[in-house]
Amino acid sequence: MRRAIVLIDHGSRNKAANRQLEAVAQALRRHLPERQVEIAHLELAPPDLASALERCASSGAREVVVAPWFLAAGRHGASDMKALLEEARARHPELDLRLAEPLGLHPGLLEALLARIHEAEARTRQE
Repeated sequence: MRRAIVLIDHGSRNKAANRQLEAVAQALRRHLPERQVEIAHLELAPPDLASALERCASSGAREVVVAPWFLAAGRHGASDMKALLEEARARHPELDLRLAEPLGLHPGLLEALLARIHEAEARTRQE
């Protein structure tokens, strides 16, 4: 069974912000080379979730984890993502679609936050 991951964020009009999701996807591809990794944005920029899932289905994926690049569930994670997945299941009954939890309170995020705080504290005041 071919597995795939769709990394999804809100999306932005700022192209640099959207490129960050592609950079995360590239890192994920390096860590999980046996999986297809696609990106999607909920709003404001292509590709959308339907397009990303279509690429997964077309390439032969049968199991897809949709991984939100969100800190908290909020409106998007709580309702929008579930509704979009239900629509996708109707279009692609051959796909086993699973929704990952938002990043939220994962212990790794606390470590990342602490690293960012220490970096900021180490900078000079002129910055």
